[in-house]
Amino acid sequence: MEQPTSRSDIEARQLTKIFGSGEDAVTALDAIDIHIPENEFFTLLGPSGCGKTTLLRMIAGFEEPTSGAILLGGSDIAGLPPNRRPVNTVFQSYALFPHMTVAENIGFGLRMLGKSRSESAETVAAMLKLVRMEELAGRKPSQISGGQQQRVALARALAPQPRVLLLDEPLSALDLKLRKEMQVELKRLQAETGITFVFVTHDQEEALTMSDRIAVMNKGRVLQVGAPRDIYSHPTERFVANFIGDTNFVSARVETIADGKVEVRFASGATIAASLPDAMSVSPGKDVTVVIRPEHADMAPQGQLKGTIENIIYFGTDTNFHLRLENGDPFVLRRQNAAWREDLPEIGAAVSIAIAEGAVQVVRE
Repeated sequence: MEQPTSRSDIEARQLTKIFGSGEDAVTALDAIDIHIPENEFFTLLGPSGCGKTTLLRMIAGFEEPTSGAILLGGSDIAGLPPNRRPVNTVFQSYALFPHMTVAENIGFGLRMLGKSRSESAETVAAMLKLVRMEELAGRKPSQISGGQQQRVALARALAPQPRVLLLDEPLSALDLKLRKEMQVELKRLQAETGITFVFVTHDQEEALTMSDRIAVMNKGRVLQVGAPRDIYSHPTERFVANFIGDTNFVSARVETIADGKVEVRFASGATIAASLPDAMSVSPGKDVTVVIRPEHADMAPQGQLKGTIENIIYFGTDTNFHLRLENGDPFVLRRQNAAWREDLPEIGAAVSIAIAEGAVQVVRE
């Protein structure tokens, strides 16, 4: 169970959602616990069908829990209709009103809340400035780009000053360049407004780029919650390591255990220190799987692993060397092309692989 580190803006306690009944029952969320502090950019990351959008819809009030509780600022909001929750949602489809101008779209929600004309105009002006669209206030949605429409949708959702903003894969309709630009914009908007953002995506780069913390989900469960660097460098589950970034899974055997660290032995006979997930029980002689990121290894005369190069792939900024280790495990090594090197080995060459200190992590299968 994840424990809160500060005051939680959103908290899920043993939250469960089951669709259907009997043999047709599908568990979308399986007794999950999540704590999201105030003013945090929190991302729900996982493949399609993992439960992330169901969780978002339950926070918004569009779905009710089968069991468990959702708290907002410490108060249980189960049964509270969506329009009475201090929460706004930005969906994949921006749903802008085509007959309204940019400014009118942003101000629509304020009018529905009964705000005065002067107060609405002041807020709309502030939102236009926040999303840097003052000069486009009078245009219709059909007269602006996809990225600009995204900004209007964000401004409209932020205008009523919700306590929490929910974002359901809002960048998926944009091309790659616009997505990267909007990643930076979303992080800026969250920092400037101080509103808690809960962002849903299946895109690992988006999650790593924008998030203060990430919850990796699969099959209705939260597998790991942590800062992007922790999730990437110290995955606790094989699924997490495989889902985020490129990685190598190498077979090893536990030699010794001390102070949350283990020493493992590879098939080459070499030993190396490895990190161990919390609450994972291992004993000397046990076979385990360790994770090593491709950029945390390099070819060197004296390395812990030995293998043969099967393929070399040039990526411009990097070169990937695909190897086969002595025990048959595949292994990818990534070298940055900082300068031209004449000592590149050829396909078929036998090489020794040195692993960076602190780069080995034991994972649960």
